[in-house]
Amino acid sequence: IGAAKLVVVVAIFLLTFYVISQVFEIKMDANLGHIFARSALDAAARSTKPPRYKCGISKACPEKHFAFKMASGAANVVGPKICVEDNILMSAVKNNVGRGINVALVNGNSFVFSLFSDVAPFIEFLKSIQDGTIVLMGTYDDGATKLNEEARKLIAELGSTSITNLGFRDNWVFCGGKGIKTKSPFEQHIKNNKDTNKYEGWPEVVEMEGCIPQKQD
Repeated sequence: IGAAKLVVVVAIFLLTFYVISQVFEIKMDANLGHIFARSALDAAARSTKPPRYKCGISKACPEKHFAFKMASGAANVVGPKICVEDNILMSAVKNNVGRGINVALVNGNSFVFSLFSDVAPFIEFLKSIQDGTIVLMGTYDDGATKLNEEARKLIAELGSTSITNLGFRDNWVFCGGKGIKTKSPFEQHIKNNKDTNKYEGWPEVVEMEGCIPQKQD
């Protein structure tokens, strides 16, 4: 009888051990499957995540081109932003923008011209730009009030077609170059119109991006 009890106890122990081991293996398999499945999903997410291009533009630029992205100011609250080759040349965060026409050069220099007082320094600056220099401009609040015909002509010579029609509180962004032989394809202009303005007294922000050919030696 004692031997029979011992056999029964051993059998129960072995059966219990077997059941526990099977359950443990199932749980381990499930956990490993979950881990592997999650890793596969993470890898897929990484592979499908869209690449980031310079300045956050929508596609990569060809070789020997500068990537740029820019936006005009928003009413008289947020200043314009100009980025070239992943370098923020001008922005409200950098605290180097102002009301009027903001101008940046591709060499990284930036200039702010508020045209509410005197346009003469702006004209002198435009005349001093060297041939082959790429110039980016964006309005903030109002860039047209004090523009005269001479200033408009000098900007038109950089490749602008909208500068002759730039009016009070219009939003405008432009990228051109000194010595350009054709009109620039990089220009956006929205008129100040009380019936269509997004902000009271100002139109919506205009944004633009693109690839600028580098000067060839």
